[in-house]
Parts: sequence; structure tokens; C-alpha cells
Amino acid sequence: MTKAYLPTRSLIRISGKDAQDFLHSLITTDIEGLPENEARPGALLTPQGKILFDFLIWRDGEGFILETETAQRDALTKRLTMYKLRAAVDLAALPENGVTVFWDDEADKGAVVDGAFAKAGIPVSRTAGQHAEGQAEAYQALRITAGLVVSGEDYALQDAFPHDILLDKNGGLSFKKGCYVGQEVVSRMQHRGTARRRVAQVTAQAPLPATGTDITAGGKPVGTLGSVSGAQALAIVRIDRVGDAVASGVPLLAGDVPVAITLPAWTGLTFPAEAASGTEGAES
Repeated sequence: MTKAYLPTRSLIRISGKDAQDFLHSLITTDIEGLPENEARPGALLTPQGKILFDFLIWRDGEGFILETETAQRDALTKRLTMYKLRAAVDLAALPENGVTVFWDDEADKGAVVDGAFAKAGIPVSRTAGQHAEGQAEAYQALRITAGLVVSGEDYALQDAFPHDILLDKNGGLSFKKGCYVGQEVVSRMQHRGTARRRVAQVTAQAPLPATGTDITAGGKPVGTLGSVSGAQALAIVRIDRVGDAVASGVPLLAGDVPVAITLPAWTGLTFPAEAASGTEGAES
């Protein structure tokens, strides 16, 4: 069994008879359709449709657990409290420190399946507290393999739309439920097909430079490196610009390192120029 302890993750419990309706009408995830024992990604958006907070959410008895970065836990709790008004909802930070994730084998009893990793065909489970030592670097490499980003390292909060980080593909965004904060903007992007920034996987023949390094084509920026693990990384890129570069044979560079850029296979996405020309892959 491979385990990793993530000390920078924290948990919030949302309970009370109105908890499901409260969350369903507020966040991007389909709460009514959330199955037992599965964690799904989600976000609380600004009215302009950008991600204000990101998290994982799962059922916990008659309530719900939100897993988020410790750095945003208190602000997220405060924002949820602002929306509570007279709803019969209780919000409480849980005392457990960090989260443990498991892969390659059965998880400990009480762990929930990570639905985003499941979309990528990788069995991962997670549970509250420390049940392993370290291994955060191994988990980051696994995230890169899966094409799953985290705020703070791969993108900045209030600077990305749900489509940018694949919430429309990994179970974190519902287009069938009613209104929630930012829903009108997100629905418009979906129906008009205007999403141009997407998570991509970056590979090279040499170690990649640091997170935050620009990715360029012909000297023009097409994206920025996010999580890096050796010669592999994630980036949020302009898929139209990458597609144009590939179609015209313009090299892609992360700093001065030649790179290949692909979209996660499980998403079914293609670069616009690639779809038009039948080109496979996006390489330097």
C-alpha cells in the first residue's frame, strides 16, 4: 500500500437539517446526486464565476465534510457562514490535523474514494488525520500523472474559472441543478464553448524549471508551469495558442527547456488546431 500524509489539508463539517439544500444551492458540485463514500471536487465561486474557494466534499452521516487547504479554511468557513442566514446549518472546523491519501491498494476503514482520481482511472482514497509518514512528493507526482491541480500551486484563487481546472470533466461542476453563485457565467461558457484555458500535462527530456515559469511559443506566453515533479508538470494553458503552435511547428518552451504538452486523456479534450488537422499530441 502506498500512503501519503498531507499536513496542509483541513476539514470543515457542515451539518443540520438544511445542510444539503444549503450546499446544493451554493457550490458547483451536485450535492443531491453525491453518492455515499465518495469525495468529489467542488468550488464556491464569485458572482463573476471565478473560483473563490476550492475543496473536496463527501457525505458524513447526515452531514458533509469539506476538505480544503488549511490556509483557506477559516476564510471559507466565514464565507459559508455569511450565506447561511436563517438556514438550519452548523459549521465547525474539525480537530484532525491533515489528511492521509492511499493508492495502489485498499485504504483504511472509513476512507472515501476520491472521485476526481477515479475519473482519471487511478484508485485513490482519503481519510482525516495522519496515518502515514511523509510521501507528499509521491502524491504530487501522482496528481501530475492524473492531471489534477490544486490552488496556490497550479492556479491562484479568484483568477480561474471552473472550466480552467477541469471541474466540468472531473465531477465538480453540475449543469443540471438549479442556480448557485456564479452559475450564470459558468453555464454561458459551457453553452457557448468559450473555455480557452485548460489543465495540460507537460513533459520534457530534462528536469523542468520551477513552478511559475512561463511556457512560450515563438516568444509569446501560452501558459505557466504549476506543480513540477522532475521532468513532468502541470500547467494551465491557452489551448488555442498551443494548438496554433503545434499546427505551425513552433517549439514550445518552459523557460529554455523544450517541452511536449498534452491534455489529460480522460477528459476527451483536444487542442482546437489538433481537432481540425488530425494532429496527434502537442510537442516541441
